[in-house]
Amino acid sequence: MYRGYYRRTKKPPANILEFRTGYLVKILIVGGGIGGLTAALCLHEAGHEVRVFERASIFEDAGAGIQLAANATRVLDSLGLLPKLNNLAVAPESIDIREFDTGNLLYQSPLGAAYQHRYRAPYYHLHRSDLLETLVAELLRRSPGSLQFGATVTKYTESAKNVAVQLENGVIEYGDCLVGADGIRSSIRTQMLGNTPVQWTGNVAWRGVLDATQLDDDFMGKVVTNFVAHKKHMAVYYVRSQKAINFVGVVEGRSWSNDSWVQKSPYKDLKADFSGWNKVVQTVIELTPVDQCYRWALHDYQPLDRWSSKRVTLLGDAAHASLPFLASGAAMAIEDARILQRVLEGFDLSNSEMLSQALDKYQRNRLSRTARVQKRSRQAGLLYHLPGRLIRRVAFKALNMRAGENESFLPEYDANTIPLV
Repeated sequence: MYRGYYRRTKKPPANILEFRTGYLVKILIVGGGIGGLTAALCLHEAGHEVRVFERASIFEDAGAGIQLAANATRVLDSLGLLPKLNNLAVAPESIDIREFDTGNLLYQSPLGAAYQHRYRAPYYHLHRSDLLETLVAELLRRSPGSLQFGATVTKYTESAKNVAVQLENGVIEYGDCLVGADGIRSSIRTQMLGNTPVQWTGNVAWRGVLDATQLDDDFMGKVVTNFVAHKKHMAVYYVRSQKAINFVGVVEGRSWSNDSWVQKSPYKDLKADFSGWNKVVQTVIELTPVDQCYRWALHDYQPLDRWSSKRVTLLGDAAHASLPFLASGAAMAIEDARILQRVLEGFDLSNSEMLSQALDKYQRNRLSRTARVQKRSRQAGLLYHLPGRLIRRVAFKALNMRAGENESFLPEYDANTIPLV
């Protein structure tokens, strides 16, 4: 069926990047995380009908910070969301990499106003819950009733005419296209591709959020500080307008296989893993609530060679989960969302073959970039865990010599305008 932009509204969406009369469809999205919600907003902005199914009954205020480079905030800005995030975010002045004990500076990547001027968008730290709440509120404001909580999708079926998802309660919902944005343990990916190879890296990650108002004013500048050592590192940064601090500490060789990032672990193990480290790290650990220590095993996923079928595609971690060492998982999902929306604009989506071609074009425009991020994330983890001070000094000096290309790879990508192939 032909569906024009005037089917539901008398004028094009206010925030759309460029208005094109086109074929609009109903798109089902499994997963109401950052990627799924951003995709819903992008697709709704283009005039599509969206339905998001989130298995959680409610989003909890899970303690986790995220870093968003300009490639992500540029998309959020195009959706009109940055004014709503400005008072929740922290815009750091730099990324500092330091020795784990002495705190000696090994490498610095400037951010702040110069970064925002160069890339036309800020670098932000946000609490994950703050971003999720903003995305949820905006989606429900713009498209009431489009998000369903407590909705577990058990399977999907696709045909020449449509795609359907079956919920755990037996309800079946039909649409024209299905997006699996259901995370690293994606059931949509498993049904489409079977079990995909995964390898435990030998690393486990600690995380926590603490009240920064307890800290002295000179505790740490408005920066990301990554303390590095042999087989260990810890990143520390502010969130929530510097009212809270997030940390992620990675330890290699720990015997721990649970990959749930909401699994609590003994406080004494956290203290033991970072005993003797810099006073910033020690202070962070001392102020971490003993019942709010989380630890999860880091698994590595190899790049997929495809993630789409006739009417179904994947997005975010469901398609290309990466290790957290580039802090780019959320940003890749946000890029996916905009690219998917832009690709769909160019096809007659009422034709099943053209829809399939559109989804193929979407993955074609994302496969190499996301695979590169997966590879670079892996390499960054190796760099952070090098043995010996001399080796680390030499390695980070070499990184300084190649700083331009390394620092621009992520933020220069503009999902709003990059030519599609």
